[in-house]
Amino acid sequence: MGKIAGREELRGIVRDVKERGQIVVLANGAFDIFHVGHLRYLQGAKAEGDVLIVAVNDDASVRALKGKGRPIIPREDRMGIVAAMEPVDYVVSFHESTVENLLRELKPDVHAKGADYTTETVPEKDIVREYGGRVAIVGDPKDHSTSEFIGKQMERREP
Repeated sequence: MGKIAGREELRGIVRDVKERGQIVVLANGAFDIFHVGHLRYLQGAKAEGDVLIVAVNDDASVRALKGKGRPIIPREDRMGIVAAMEPVDYVVSFHESTVENLLRELKPDVHAKGADYTTETVPEKDIVREYGGRVAIVGDPKDHSTSEFIGKQMERREP
């Protein structure tokens, strides 16, 4: 079995992991043009528990969130890059704009979000708290942004 899994498969994996007394962490994002900020986010998320599941937005949800021309990297490639990262145990795709439904399905012990959030601004915080999980803010300060990088590259191309 590889690191890339479907939602149904992950439900069983999470159940088994929790039965062993291990802590499940869920992190999520578009991961379009993977950069060092993404890596530090994943490292920080992994430090919160034993098993790290990373949910990657599908192409349509990235386009809805980030705008025309995005994603730069197709979903399957983004998932493969994330799966290749050492801290990551499993990767799953989701099509919604937030991971609310996935959180309800998997009920990870920890929902890890990047430093551009606080525990009170995480959109899914109430869902996590409802089932008894916790929100963790991880990674380095938001000094790296794929959108900013793309914007700078486009500016350089303009005459």
